[in-house]
Amino acid sequence: MTKAENRAAAKAYQDEKQRKWREEARAAAVAADLQQLAVLRKYLIFERKTGAPAQDLINAIDDYAEKLTGDRSALHAQHHGIGDHVETH
Repeated sequence: MTKAENRAAAKAYQDEKQRKWREEARAAAVAADLQQLAVLRKYLIFERKTGAPAQDLINAIDDYAEKLTGDRSALHAQHHGIGDHVETH
């Protein structure tokens, strides 16, 4: 390999390494945001103390989750039907 080829290969390697790092950092940030939004959404649905309707805020949270993940129901509870068996290991 010539010096120029070696430099180009090293740069490509560093660029890919940085791209993966940014991708992993974004995934971690999205996961952290979703975790906090899930707590807020659960509070609004089950534990809020005022009688004020919260559906507009819940819809806004779901819209935001959809922008982050592409899945509007990302924060929705996953319910199991009667007879469904969830294995635990």
